[in-house]
Amino acid sequence: MDSQKLKILFISSEVEGFSKTGGLADVAKALPLELRNLGHEVVIITPFYRTIEHREHAQQVHQLTLHTDSSRPDVQFTVKELSLDGIKVLAIDNAHYFDRAGFYGEENNAYQDNGERFAFFSLASLLTSLAEGFSPDIIHCNDWHTGLVPYLLKTRFHDHSHFAHTKTVLTSHNSAYQGIFEKSQLNLIPEVSSCMDERVLENFSYINYLKVGVIYADKVNTVSPNYASELLTPLGSHGMSHHFIERIHDFEGILNGCDYNDWSPETDNLIPFNFNHEDLSGKEKCKQALQQEVGLEVADLPIFGMVCRLTDQKGFGLILPILERFLKHNVQLIIIGSGDPAITGHLTALSEHYSDKFKFVNTYSNKLSHLVEAGADFFLMPSIFEPCGLNQLYSLAYGTLPVVRAVGGLKDTVIDYDQDSEHANGFMFYDANPDQLLNLLRRVILLYIEHPEEMLRLKTQAMQSHFYWSDSAKHYERLYQRALHLHQHW
Repeated sequence: MDSQKLKILFISSEVEGFSKTGGLADVAKALPLELRNLGHEVVIITPFYRTIEHREHAQQVHQLTLHTDSSRPDVQFTVKELSLDGIKVLAIDNAHYFDRAGFYGEENNAYQDNGERFAFFSLASLLTSLAEGFSPDIIHCNDWHTGLVPYLLKTRFHDHSHFAHTKTVLTSHNSAYQGIFEKSQLNLIPEVSSCMDERVLENFSYINYLKVGVIYADKVNTVSPNYASELLTPLGSHGMSHHFIERIHDFEGILNGCDYNDWSPETDNLIPFNFNHEDLSGKEKCKQALQQEVGLEVADLPIFGMVCRLTDQKGFGLILPILERFLKHNVQLIIIGSGDPAITGHLTALSEHYSDKFKFVNTYSNKLSHLVEAGADFFLMPSIFEPCGLNQLYSLAYGTLPVVRAVGGLKDTVIDYDQDSEHANGFMFYDANPDQLLNLLRRVILLYIEHPEEMLRLKTQAMQSHFYWSDSAKHYERLYQRALHLHQHW
């Protein structure tokens, strides 16, 4: 059975190379490519946003109609075809829903009709599969945006011959984002709003799209084993532990891989000097280039880097209270990212006051992100929760030692120096406590100053930690096989 070649419909609200706000896009590119390499036939469906890349290469392949009830006009949409390294990408185009400046919102404010937009996207994806004549064995859904797909498959399309053998897998990449909307946003799909029960309703008038997906998908997973464990606890589940526990026999964590095509110090063309674990001299030159690029003194000081969205999730509630005390030390700090205006304000003020030590770049820059990963000595990820985390994987590849909180995928991928110095590839603290973070940072600074040979050993060791998408894809392959052998669970 392992050799069975599957037809996989992969539905995602963003795909690296076309649209990206975060880690979901990375997975939606890397995983389909690896599944294709394993011999499966994969088709990706994603929205045709105004700002989608390569839109000039898109060919219109379908003009379709989504029939609503008699009280609303039907919705017309077209399907454009693009290609991801030979994988067919079908992009759903409707100007009302997707011809906007942002994917999900603008200026930190979500679009008010996101519930309707992604209800449309979920139903349109299935209609596109029909029009394409692509009868999938597996529909792989991702996050709340596609949470209605498993429900629609078991209701509207329950007896449809096209989906007679189709099973669904839902991957939750971050269960804090659940997609909670007023029932009225589902008027586009009348049977949805009329059939929903108290399991997915919040206060009887709101529908939680992620819960719908978790309840109705044949298999459910998240993006690291440790985050899967956390989702079974009241404290770590963003209020959804009950629903994950109900699905415990169909629920697991599969660690994301790292795309070493983009993130390898040996081949990275976005950094000025390449290097590998046998010769780190290029890393030292990248460090000097980083210092020059951001305007810090070129000196043998420990550089701490951070590249992320500026949100509470990323641990700024732990960083900001201790940042001034940390900057009293002989260190350099570089933070790159945008997001919460309050966090932005704090970081801007501190970077102006400590301009000789701390540079804050209030935007995402791919080139600068690569230079930080290559040139920094340490990478900060004191996350409150972290489903998988990608930056610690990039950091390990570049010999930039991660300093992380022991949560989610960080705990699955970083080996703590205090716990196991022989095999360590980074540093870890446990409580969401600013002073505990500061204590760890001070120990790290001491190690850097007093034991340079140990630092070199750790960097070299970190660079030999590997997390391949080919391994992750084999786990997903097994998950698909289990889904196909399921009897209905409800």
